Amino acid sequence: MNRIASITAGLLLTTGLIAGSAHADLLETIKSDGVFTVGTEARYAPHEFIEDGEIVGYSADLMEYIMPELDGVELIRMDLPWQGILPGLERERFDYVVTSVTATPERMQRYHLSAPIADATMAILKRAGEEEIVSPEDIGGKVAAAQAGSAQLEALEALAAELEEAGTPLADIRTYTGVDEAYADLGTGRVDVVINSLPNLLEAERTRPDVFEVVGTFGEPVYFSWAGRRDEASASLNAFMDEQIQRLNEDGTLNELQEKWFGAPMNVPLELPAAE
Repeated sequence: MNRIASITAGLLLTTGLIAGSAHADLLETIKSDGVFTVGTEARYAPHEFIEDGEIVGYSADLMEYIMPELDGVELIRMDLPWQGILPGLERERFDYVVTSVTATPERMQRYHLSAPIADATMAILKRAGEEEIVSPEDIGGKVAAAQAGSAQLEALEALAAELEEAGTPLADIRTYTGVDEAYADLGTGRVDVVINSLPNLLEAERTRPDVFEVVGTFGEPVYFSWAGRRDEASASLNAFMDEQIQRLNEDGTLNELQEKWFGAPMNVPLELPAAE
């Protein structure tokens, strides 16, 4: 029976628990050591969040279906701020990223992004009842917020450039370490809109419909993935994780868990579209 454990980043870093040697096959090292260490951001409901002291959510449920394929291996999850996730992967602080990584062309070049796990199309959240904002174009002149270092911030900056060219620039862009902080400032009126992926904004609207309302999506379809290092040692682990995600996509498990955590299934392809 697989053991699934959660552990804070600080404890892991002080004890020096990191991924296996970069020169060994990573999947075989994980199997022989009996430990699979992953990085996650447990502040991104409903993908990953803390409940009763445990990391729960969509990704946690997915791992419940994947870990039986690594019989006898313990899953250890390092809970980190988003800004430390991808740098931590590169520095071999852990083996793999099991948190929602928006698949951008730049990240696809730098990391091995897994088979898609969910829709990540960009959307806008406003205060409930705000009648001036009914489309992405209406945020001109407003104060917009996004998570620092995120693909959502990049999308917001691209939208801001389009609005400026059209003669309706944003009043300001504010960044936050965690999206919950941005939601709080939206609720109190410190910002006018928050940019995030549609599933996450729908969760914010669902849990606080008296406070938040989703405006709509913008840009091209985007997907969430997990991530591994793009090196020879990690190739076997990357292939294993891709196979498991695709298996769960094909047998309907992804759709079942999407219904559970997002309220509806998503049309997610088996592979990421090629980076342009």
